[in-house]
Amino acid sequence: QVQLVESGGGLVQPGGSLRLSCAASGSIISIYTMGWYRQAPGKQRELVATITAGGSTNYAGSVKGRFTISRENAKNTVYLQMTSLHHEDTTVYYCNAKPSPFTTYSYWGQGTQVPVSS
Repeated sequence: QVQLVESGGGLVQPGGSLRLSCAASGSIISIYTMGWYRQAPGKQRELVATITAGGSTNYAGSVKGRFTISRENAKNTVYLQMTSLHHEDTTVYYCNAKPSPFTTYSYWGQGTQVPVSS
């Protein structure tokens, strides 16, 4: 069982930057594929970025070039550096941990709110 706790959310102005953190406990996540997702009210949860155990990354088109996902296995932590934030990035961001590409289950954090507003 993996517990994920997100932090770093909060109000930010358009054009600003924010770094989200996801701290994992209960298991060593170094072999997991980690990801960030987001979900606005009334909408489906959507992928923001993922990073494999080997460090390969994948981004949604809407955030490519603005967001960077990274991991620090020694701290069992994954980060999402967000820059040039838009109003449209306002939503709740969730951390995800998937044990392997072949598993059908994954773990979720409780989410952290990111309001982008002037």
